[in-house]
Amino acid sequence: MQPVDRAAADALRADLLRTVDGPVRFDTASRAMWSADASNYRRVPIGVVAPRDVADVEAAVSVCRTHDVPVLPVGARTSIAGQAVNTAVVLDFGQVNRILSIDPDARTARVEPGVICDALRDAGAPHGLTFGPDPSTHNRCTLGGMIGNNACGSHSVAWGKTVDNVVGLDVLTYRGDRLSLGAGGDGAIPDALRALGERTADDVRVGFPDLTRRVSGYNLDQLLPGQVDLAKALVGTEGTCAVLTGATVRLVESPPARALAVLGFPDAYTAADHVMVVRALGPLTIEGMDAGLIAALRATNPVETASRQLPEGGGWLYVETGGADRAEAHAAAEAVATAMKPYAISSLVVSEPARMKALWRIREDGAGILTRSPDGGEAWPGWEDAAVPPERFGAYLREFDTVLARHGRRGVYYGHFGDGCLHVRIDFDLASRPGIANFRAFLEDAADLAVAHGGSLSGEHGDGAARAELLPRMYPPSIIRAFEEFKGIWDPDGRLNPDRVVRPAKLDDDLRVFVGLPTMRDAPQLAFSHDRGSFARATRRCLGVGKCVTANGGVMCPSYRATGEEMHSTRGRARLLFEMANGEVIRDGWQSDEVAEALDLCLSCKGCKRDCPVGVDMATYKTEFLAQRYRGRRRPAAHYSMGALPRWLHIVGRLPARVVDALNAAARGPLGAVAKRVGGIAPERAIPPIARRRFTRRRGLAASAVGSGVRSMVALLHSHRSKATMLSSPDADRPRLLLWPDTFTDHFDPAVATDAVAVLEALGYAVELPPRTVCCALTWTTTGQVDAARRVLRRSLRTIEPWLAAGVPVVGLEPSCTAALRSDGPELLPDEPLAVRLAQGVRTFAEVLADHADALRTAVVTPGQRALVQVHCHQHAELGTEADHAAMAALGIDADVLDSGCCGLAGNFGFERGHYEVSMACAERVLLPAVRAADPDVAVLADGFSCRTQLRQAGTREPVHLAQLAARALGLR
Repeated sequence: MQPVDRAAADALRADLLRTVDGPVRFDTASRAMWSADASNYRRVPIGVVAPRDVADVEAAVSVCRTHDVPVLPVGARTSIAGQAVNTAVVLDFGQVNRILSIDPDARTARVEPGVICDALRDAGAPHGLTFGPDPSTHNRCTLGGMIGNNACGSHSVAWGKTVDNVVGLDVLTYRGDRLSLGAGGDGAIPDALRALGERTADDVRVGFPDLTRRVSGYNLDQLLPGQVDLAKALVGTEGTCAVLTGATVRLVESPPARALAVLGFPDAYTAADHVMVVRALGPLTIEGMDAGLIAALRATNPVETASRQLPEGGGWLYVETGGADRAEAHAAAEAVATAMKPYAISSLVVSEPARMKALWRIREDGAGILTRSPDGGEAWPGWEDAAVPPERFGAYLREFDTVLARHGRRGVYYGHFGDGCLHVRIDFDLASRPGIANFRAFLEDAADLAVAHGGSLSGEHGDGAARAELLPRMYPPSIIRAFEEFKGIWDPDGRLNPDRVVRPAKLDDDLRVFVGLPTMRDAPQLAFSHDRGSFARATRRCLGVGKCVTANGGVMCPSYRATGEEMHSTRGRARLLFEMANGEVIRDGWQSDEVAEALDLCLSCKGCKRDCPVGVDMATYKTEFLAQRYRGRRRPAAHYSMGALPRWLHIVGRLPARVVDALNAAARGPLGAVAKRVGGIAPERAIPPIARRRFTRRRGLAASAVGSGVRSMVALLHSHRSKATMLSSPDADRPRLLLWPDTFTDHFDPAVATDAVAVLEALGYAVELPPRTVCCALTWTTTGQVDAARRVLRRSLRTIEPWLAAGVPVVGLEPSCTAALRSDGPELLPDEPLAVRLAQGVRTFAEVLADHADALRTAVVTPGQRALVQVHCHQHAELGTEADHAAMAALGIDADVLDSGCCGLAGNFGFERGHYEVSMACAERVLLPAVRAADPDVAVLADGFSCRTQLRQAGTREPVHLAQLAARALGLR
């Protein structure tokens, strides 16, 4: 497609603005963000329109028709074959998302195309119904996109593809015709389609593979005489024939309870060999995974624990069963495991919902997990989801590996084994011309292999730009001509998603990696060790799977959940950074205002580093951007005030208590308002009161800890320990611990450190402190002051070098600081051995407690404390919570760990001017309502100072740290 010139685009935009109620966006940022989907392909759109309703859709199409420009309707844009990108006006259906009705008797639902799959499933649940197709993106993909792609998902063994679950469609053609399609219908288009079906019936019967997972090409088999269904014929047309405005879909009965049998086999081949045996047992799903997927997961996410539940094996089948209740479902899964004993080498049956969810997450995140290796190696879709008859699947896999080897490529499997559908990410070289030639040659041979096994080039994700050129290898010329005629009946002007399916673009055109090679040559300020030292390579991590644009679960992405704007999602920001790096659309490099605007509302929560299957680390990218943007330039006021907060607090910490009291009082009055204005702090925020006496100023503690160790600590903390039984003799040789007195604990919440020392001493440790102030440099890092951060961290490392040399563990109390020592330090100082040693040696307070779980259980004085637990985002991302669960259980704490995401304060973010509303919106999503609803005797446990501050300033009850609950449980306070 030729790009539309600027004057024509301006005229088009003006007409759309006059006609359409929804947002019309032709700006640089929107065009950049909508230039790619979840595939290898990239095309920059003319503009983006977000219709508010069907009337808006009609109006937008009418204006585009008047200007003779292409139209591309999209849903969640998680398409893997490239059908959701084009040089066209994009119609984003995210706001056309009503569930119009549910008919439990007829088991149908009427929906608009922007309805999210899970929203429909939730609406059907009270009636015992669900929508059968459920791709791994079910919590963000839309019904319109599923119909466009003929999506399937893990339950297709039981409930089929989307085409099998569509009853009727309401559509709009490019020329403005509105049709309601079903099994019947009259008019010029339906009549022409029936005539086409009659003429091509014999060719279709011979030329279409007998395969449940045939998704490639148009559904001409739905036009066969005597079984014409025009709605089903339009499913899977990828927006190339008509614009969907509504759908009636079939709902299926959903078992009230489910269980999962995980079967272990020596390898993926053997697992594939036995899918027909499992199919005969009538399960709901038969999913498969290869050992390579599990290895990749464990390498990229070392705090992940679900994969360690898997039974022995090198390849696995997930077999889900249903039942009227949990016992019945579990018994059915046990029956599967028993029946498969002659074939599988191991098995596991799970019916507990949380464990099942954790195991399913491995499979659902597969596409992202396999995109990157721990050393920064890249893998890509392209040959993503071919399908063959399931009885031939094992043989197909073995021959497929031969094709991979012949082309010098490697791939790791997962997929819908029960339907013979393979998902694989392959280490193509898409950054060089020889690599792209190899990519083409491989895809041609892979297509021939799938066809030789009676298969389909696509078994789920459609043809798009990735496979449409290969359709003549699957279908005879007569069928290809019939596809062209089918498209012509619907869209004679060829303006709906052109260059897809019919008369397609070349499969090696528009490859986003190649066309997106960077023009920026600035050396990165951070190490980017997981991306081979390349910032541009890091921007390619986002493959567009869209897990960041979900409404619930995990931490990622709090700003998107607050605003609903693509620009404030991890995906949107990654797209902008990618386009900034290649310089075609965003040409200002580090001075790009579009990128700066997108990153402004990034909370640097690091949630994406853990929750994104590809491990996008937007907090690090933001640091790099700020470091480059403000190099040698004046910075925002907040960078000087909050970015250098430890420096200012160090000065204040030297003042007498009465002066600190005066400063706290001034902060609450007019002087505080002036200070906030000068420092770039939100006027709505209160300045947290500074402790009258910081923890480390208790000189007896700091000075004597270095010298005589535990004896001075015993004297200082005698009043605490006299209330509890010591867990070890005070005269015994005690293992040493170095407590990291972080800025926030030291200056704002010193009681936390006091209680932590009491607990650690009671556990038998000699707790020591650094002789001078130390700092992880987090505030400088998050504001992009990388040079200052290096100086601060290097000085801190030199201070504690004797402890590191002696192998003394370093214990952190503040999750953000502990996480910074574990992950940010080596990025700031990659050539500093002490940074690596500290990263390996730093431990959380909970990790130390978990090592003494048995002793804690016997020493608890006051068990039974109930607690709501807010997990700090950086802990979620870098440290994990397994040790916290173990420690709380040992302390007799009845913990309800909230799935609340980021508290919204996120260090300096919530204090910066202009961020208050988003900050509070994050907190009000789950956290604050849960705290308000909790009983008065329920403690609110928040180890992060930011989380505690957000709770305090929101007017809820006083939150506590794990150290405080531990001291209380052990009778130390």
